[in-house]
Amino acid sequence: MIIEAKNVIKRYGDLIANDNLSLEINKGEVVGLVGPNGAGKTTFLNALLGNIAIESGEIKIFGKDIRKQAIEIKQNIGVVPQDLAFYNELTAFENVMFFGSLFGLKGEDLKNKVKDALNFTKLWEKKDTFPSSFSGGMKRRLNIACSIVHRPSLLLFDEPTVGVDPQSRNHILEAIKILNQEGSTIIYTSHYMEEVETICSRVVIIDKGRVIADGTIRELEEFVKSEQLIFITIDKPNYTIVDEIKKVYGVNDCSIINNVLTVITKYGAENISQIMECISKTNCKLLQINMEKANLEDLFLTLTGRTLRD
Repeated sequence: MIIEAKNVIKRYGDLIANDNLSLEINKGEVVGLVGPNGAGKTTFLNALLGNIAIESGEIKIFGKDIRKQAIEIKQNIGVVPQDLAFYNELTAFENVMFFGSLFGLKGEDLKNKVKDALNFTKLWEKKDTFPSSFSGGMKRRLNIACSIVHRPSLLLFDEPTVGVDPQSRNHILEAIKILNQEGSTIIYTSHYMEEVETICSRVVIIDKGRVIADGTIRELEEFVKSEQLIFITIDKPNYTIVDEIKKVYGVNDCSIINNVLTVITKYGAENISQIMECISKTNCKLLQINMEKANLEDLFLTLTGRTLRD
């Protein structure tokens, strides 16, 4: 077991950021940690790192208590933050050297590991270049190089593909797969469910400081097979329809964006006539209707009432 978190509570004034949050992560897993903004993800990551003090609960990493052995634990963790964390005044090589030295690497061992990290992120040819001239994707890759130079067994990726081009995004995702194959356990947060589906073996959905869903991709896919998505285009927005449709048997959620109603309903509920009746009672005109099977993004909407990027 790499991580054991039990009944973690963290408050900021009246706000409960983590509310009896419990989570276990096994060695070798790639766990997608997803949730809307303000769900408690970043607070939990900071608690894992010992950067914030929790009110109550227990966190063990590598079998060690984060409250008592934080420094020792951090030596074997790599963090790729959402905000870029390097120095524009240093070259790529100097940046990775600096971060490697923070983890106790020295001499030839440090230089060799810096070279390995820059080769891995395909930045060795840019080793003497200052990152201020890098593209967004290259800066993200330098962030990763600084985080993996000491070859940690646990890696935390917090929105690592924000603002990068598709090619760099794919490179980052492939790099994460390789790091996992080489032995790193990975926690990956993202606002893009397609990324989570691509690289993660397991998904944990957090909302309002609690774990509300936890399972393998296959387990969650089996769950959403029981749902159907209905897109209904009407001639003008009407928010009263949403409340009425939510009352229909089998409907798990309903929302409206512009003129399009999105209805998530139990598969086979045969409630389309009741939904149409809700619309006919208003002054709205039905323009188009489409139906499709639900996916993990729709499951997230059902569980939280919000889209992943809210």
